[in-house]
Amino acid sequence: MTTAQTVRIASGEISGTGTDVRVYRGIPYAAPPVGPLRWRPPQPVAAWSGVHDGSQFGFDPMQLNEPSRGSLAPGTSEDCLTLNVWAPATVPAGGAPVLVWFDGGGFIAGSGAKARTDGERFAKLGAILVTVNYRVGVFGFLAHPALTAESPQHASGNYGFLDAVAALQWVRANVAAFGGDPARVTAFGESAGGAVAALLLISPLARGTFDQVILQSPGSFRPLCPLADAETAGRVVGDDLTAMRAIPADELLAMNAKINPAVRGLTIPRPLRPIIDGWAIDRDEVDAFRSGAFAHVPTIVGSNANEGGWFTANIPVKTTDKLRDYVAQNFGDDFDEAWTHYGAAADTDVVRAVGDAFGDAQFSYGARSLAREIVKRQHKTFRYLFTHAGAHTSDPPVHSDDITYVFGTGTFAARDRRVSDAMMAAWVHFAATGDPNGPGAPRWAPYDAIADNYLTFGDDFPEGAKWRLAPLEFIERFYAARA
Repeated sequence: MTTAQTVRIASGEISGTGTDVRVYRGIPYAAPPVGPLRWRPPQPVAAWSGVHDGSQFGFDPMQLNEPSRGSLAPGTSEDCLTLNVWAPATVPAGGAPVLVWFDGGGFIAGSGAKARTDGERFAKLGAILVTVNYRVGVFGFLAHPALTAESPQHASGNYGFLDAVAALQWVRANVAAFGGDPARVTAFGESAGGAVAALLLISPLARGTFDQVILQSPGSFRPLCPLADAETAGRVVGDDLTAMRAIPADELLAMNAKINPAVRGLTIPRPLRPIIDGWAIDRDEVDAFRSGAFAHVPTIVGSNANEGGWFTANIPVKTTDKLRDYVAQNFGDDFDEAWTHYGAAADTDVVRAVGDAFGDAQFSYGARSLAREIVKRQHKTFRYLFTHAGAHTSDPPVHSDDITYVFGTGTFAARDRRVSDAMMAAWVHFAATGDPNGPGAPRWAPYDAIADNYLTFGDDFPEGAKWRLAPLEFIERFYAARA
């Protein structure tokens, strides 16, 4: 490929590739979090001499299986705090709007180097795309009493989330060098990445680092684990902090399975993800949104028609007897009402019921709840439901199926491309103006909590309302009774 122009940022010069789209890969935005910097907040990157080669992606965060999911990174490493920039060759006066992507992966996986999140099409639409690596699993979210004790803030466990904050600070400081407008930064992500973007709204450390958010299937609005509980779970790694920091990365990676349950609980806090540490996240997410203690910025939030369908293969619940146990374990004294929404009369219906329970509790409830709270203080709140099945299947879209449509990277038939083009146009208009309406995008009315309306991204783009209302209201009552 043709070498793109060299740019200079605060830490040095970077060369890239491309002509009509300029691409700069593997840019360090923080110091390598290795050795004594393992389990510490991200530190400033050291300036370099010469020109950094931006033709190759950096290493993915340490994880078990992400390279098999389409990552183009050379491998995994603790030295992973890099980001990637796609920029149009020609940018308008005043700079291009900027979208900053945080990948999903349940907080144990993720990559900014996936083929499906390539930024070329965004750049051709006049936006700058930045994809970010942040620490995951035990490297990014281990809380431990010894880590809390050494912290000046008396906090531990949210290192991966602090990486996201550092990346947004980097974007504010440096994106103008690539032709971006540092005053128009949209943080967005899917699943765990959507949860990161939602938590950025409530974090006191993230104030002023972004201007808008797009929350795709956010794993949000469930109770967060308190620091003390996460510290207890983290002690499985050891008690001697010096010895813990000396554990080889490959051996430490195995600790994920000792902290995470084999089957995710639907309604209980998880310790190996962002927690209430009293510093980066100083209160429960639900309390923050309901009290208005969040950044009141324009927001898009939505989910997919069959969020839970992707997960059912790994949940060992295939009979009605097992389903009864599953519902009882997750909803306790509310079993009878839960069964009206997630029960099954025959074994053949069990997988569908498990998928509904998982999708509602983990994603759809959070998307609806966020829209309902955010719109109280920000009228530019837009909700969507992704229903497009794709030209090669009749099945409703499962978790993460929307990503290739948002990035325009799928192998598409004509009707698929129409949906993708509409989503991309809406995302770019939103990044530019705080409103997704504009040429090439479907008409999208702001969310109204009473109407409970949303735009459907399907074969057409009608407005819908009150999607899965009864089960989502049940989950809301379930949590309210335990608050």
